[in-house]
Amino acid sequence: MRGFAAGRMASLMASTVLALVAADTASAAQHVLASPDGALKVTVSDSDGQARYAVAYKGRPLLAPSPLGLAVTGGSLSHGLKIAGASQAASDTTYELVAGKAKTVRDHYNQLSVDFQEPGGQKRQLKVIVRAYDDGVAFRYVLPGQAGAEAVNVRNEETRFDFPADYRCWGLNLGKFGSSHEGEFDPVQASKIREHNLYDAPLVCQGANAAFAVAEADLKDYAGLYLTGRGDGGLGLQAKLSPRLDDGAIAVRGKPGADIVSPWRVIMVAPTAGKLIESNLVATLNPPTALADTSWIKPGKAAWDWWNGPVVSGVPKAGMNDATIKAYIDFAAANGLEYMLIDDGWYKNSGGAGTVKPGADITRTIPEIDMPGLVAYAAQRKVGLWVWAHWKSMDAQMDEALALYEKWGLKGIKVDFMDRDDQQMVDYYHRLLTKAGEHHLMVDLHGAEHPTGLVRTYPHYLTQEGVLGAEYNKWSRRITATHNVTLPYTRMLLGPMDYTPGGFRNVAPATFNPRNDLPFVQTTRGQALAMYVVYDSPLGLVSDSPDTYRGSPAGLDFVSAAPTTWDETRFITGEVGQSIVLARRKGADWWIGAMTNETGRTVTVPLTFLGAGTFSADIRQDGAAPTDLVATQRKVKAGDVLTLKLAPSGGAAVRLTSAR
Repeated sequence: MRGFAAGRMASLMASTVLALVAADTASAAQHVLASPDGALKVTVSDSDGQARYAVAYKGRPLLAPSPLGLAVTGGSLSHGLKIAGASQAASDTTYELVAGKAKTVRDHYNQLSVDFQEPGGQKRQLKVIVRAYDDGVAFRYVLPGQAGAEAVNVRNEETRFDFPADYRCWGLNLGKFGSSHEGEFDPVQASKIREHNLYDAPLVCQGANAAFAVAEADLKDYAGLYLTGRGDGGLGLQAKLSPRLDDGAIAVRGKPGADIVSPWRVIMVAPTAGKLIESNLVATLNPPTALADTSWIKPGKAAWDWWNGPVVSGVPKAGMNDATIKAYIDFAAANGLEYMLIDDGWYKNSGGAGTVKPGADITRTIPEIDMPGLVAYAAQRKVGLWVWAHWKSMDAQMDEALALYEKWGLKGIKVDFMDRDDQQMVDYYHRLLTKAGEHHLMVDLHGAEHPTGLVRTYPHYLTQEGVLGAEYNKWSRRITATHNVTLPYTRMLLGPMDYTPGGFRNVAPATFNPRNDLPFVQTTRGQALAMYVVYDSPLGLVSDSPDTYRGSPAGLDFVSAAPTTWDETRFITGEVGQSIVLARRKGADWWIGAMTNETGRTVTVPLTFLGAGTFSADIRQDGAAPTDLVATQRKVKAGDVLTLKLAPSGGAAVRLTSAR
């Protein structure tokens, strides 16, 4: 990774709270690990012969003692385990994200490795590695392989997240494996989470003195994580793994003699739910990139032909043809957009959701498309091209297609309809991202699982769906302002989200009707602009028609100018499902995005985060109608306060340009 700082790895000093605490009898032991700032403490024990952990924040229990372990072929490794040994370490390094919500990230943790073993029988072993950061804790399992032994398969995990109180939570109950991970994060009391539910990550909860989110990171050679209610009816969550397609009785197929290493089980922690947004913990828990050169990775915004129709005037028959694509390229060039995304329909027998059409070939264009000619046309206008492909066709033709796309001069690929996160599909993600990097192609994972921090390992992976986004305005009423202001506190915690922003056909919810071409959005123009600041996505789509922007241009200049990757992110104010105000810095300039639910409100923004000197504030607020914007300018300094008036289902956006 660019600018990767030299780090240190050393034994903890005696002052660090990490100790082996002897029990009254020799039959039990526990270890206590503290975060660098001492606020978080994790206790790992073998009390009553059960591998357990517990988490406390500022002296109050956050997670009660909860079981650890794996359910494997041949039995369970959880109850009946004893601590056989432990070791400790610490690390304090920094790394740089090529694209993300921060440029430089500190990777600072204390670590405890605990060896559990069966006291009798086969004396099988299970290692649990625990890390404590200032913004959360994480643990993973290592199941040692044995030379010459048969492979061990993981059926499920015994991992639980037991709650000491009936927390208020927000979660996406998918209810099934094998989905596009698109849905609402609804409020739910912990006592109402049932064993038959199947919640996606993250599940966010409010504790007595902290908010926390349960997630996973560094998912590789393993199955995706889901969360259910406890089978015994107690408060908390039980881990459940996505089953393999070839054998539904197992989730992870091991290899003879090889270790099985689970992803990190992550508990992000902050004083408030909003402060969780600032954390880079999920990305940090992933390994650094192997790419030696990342200079070709260029985040930016893209015009797009699919969401709006395509509808564009001046073309005799708008559709999948050169004339239409050139019109979108011209629009991108005229408005400073770096890319144009060509969606479904450009290659032979394109299309299909769960299946691929017979004869589909992602290396052969339809007669109406001259891809080399379009790439050259776009390049003359300083616009790069991305193309869409079905994942099954990409899997069948990956090597040939990616080499061809590099030869053509394409900049990126959008791969769609995976809709799974079993072990085989997880392997596909890694194969695709590895080979795309080798061919200098950026990637948008559409129809995908929840993010697990791949932005650090694969910096050319710019965005990912796995979110209920504005594409649903074409056929449903589900994209409400409440949903929009819930996403930053839930799904966005895990990584970038390909939401489909940029809808400029703004109407009030009472007059909204879904339609396929030139769809409406039931939120204001101010909220449309705010999304380009609030929502993380280093590939930002400008989704509406060039005709819509020409007919109602107010705000397009702000969208065009907004960065897609940031040096710093600050949560200002807001509550889950109610409102949000975020400030982000790029260089010396700051950008502010404010969004509210169906209730209009006035928010105050103290500008304490500004540096020295005077800033020019370009303020865009809601007007009388959903499409109206009121633009004002003023000079501000660090001691000033902005007051932003947000209409119902509305928002505001501010650019603060340094005068230095």
